[in-house]
Amino acid sequence: MPMPFFAPGDDPGANFPDLLKRIGLDATMTPGGRTDVGAALGIPHATTCVALRYDGGVVMAGDRRATSGNIISHRTMEKVVQADRHSGVAIAGSAGPAMEMVKMFQLQLEHYEKVEGSALSLDGKANQLSAMVRGNLPAAMQGMVVVPIFAGYDLLRSSGRLWDFDATGGRYEEKDFVATGSGSLHAGTVIKVGYQPDLDRSAAIDLAARSLWEAADADSATGGPDLRRGVFPVVASIDVDGWARVDDDELATRYRAIIDGLSDGPDSDSSQSGVAS
Repeated sequence: MPMPFFAPGDDPGANFPDLLKRIGLDATMTPGGRTDVGAALGIPHATTCVALRYDGGVVMAGDRRATSGNIISHRTMEKVVQADRHSGVAIAGSAGPAMEMVKMFQLQLEHYEKVEGSALSLDGKANQLSAMVRGNLPAAMQGMVVVPIFAGYDLLRSSGRLWDFDATGGRYEEKDFVATGSGSLHAGTVIKVGYQPDLDRSAAIDLAARSLWEAADADSATGGPDLRRGVFPVVASIDVDGWARVDDDELATRYRAIIDGLSDGPDSDSSQSGVAS
């Protein structure tokens, strides 16, 4: 494809999705232009993701399982993705459209910074993602819903911030924490009970890890830590120094501590069902 050129009054500027439309590519088009997509195709769905603020930034976490109905279609899907140095996206919903949206979002942020010479504000990034979710509404009406979480460190406010979205593109900034996906009720309850405004990074990571553990115990679509395969949730923190993913060795240690701390009562076997050994 040749390099596109625009007249001065027709330049799309820093809007990358608009640039694609101007050259005949629609970033929100459903696969193959079809109108009959939906659950009948067995499209993999991502499940549970959480984000919470701590004293100095935010922690994001997501399990690794993708399901197609009652079938586990993927065990190692990465649902928490770095958007740029100081922000990240966690996805739930139809896996294919969600991953395409994340890639487009990453390109939009990079394109804006190159054109404008400075990074978009955190509020601006949330607005851009909201517009992309809204652009997916026709596909959402066919069952291919994408419901992300956006979080990051606001350099202007010197604090972590987080947002969730609905299928129509509505964006809602949350004060302390947010959960999305099929296990969000269980994960969100764990965080709600254990959350403190003055959590440090380590405590926030522990709380996020425990929330996904409990979600996996109660929700079959949410995957718990798999010690035998070495598969653990994706957990990352974002602070003034930027994005930092927690490595699997550290997560293995934290999850073993969770196992060791479980009660030895009559429900102890069932409470360990979130782990495959």
